[in-house]
Amino acid sequence: MASKTNPVTFLQQVRSETSKVTWPSRRETMISTLMVFVMVFLAAAFFFAADQLMGWAIGLILNVGA
Repeated sequence: MASKTNPVTFLQQVRSETSKVTWPSRRETMISTLMVFVMVFLAAAFFFAADQLMGWAIGLILNVGA
């Protein structure tokens, strides 16, 4: 059974570990955010085009028998 950690000790450990984190600069954050938006836009455009193409193809196939 693991021993319980004192809440004060726990918070000290959390603070110590947080100080070890390499935080991104403002510029890195802005570039990453911009890249996420670009990739979301490209994925949305791709899936929209794929959906339209498949819808057109299925409509063409289903209307052949009519």
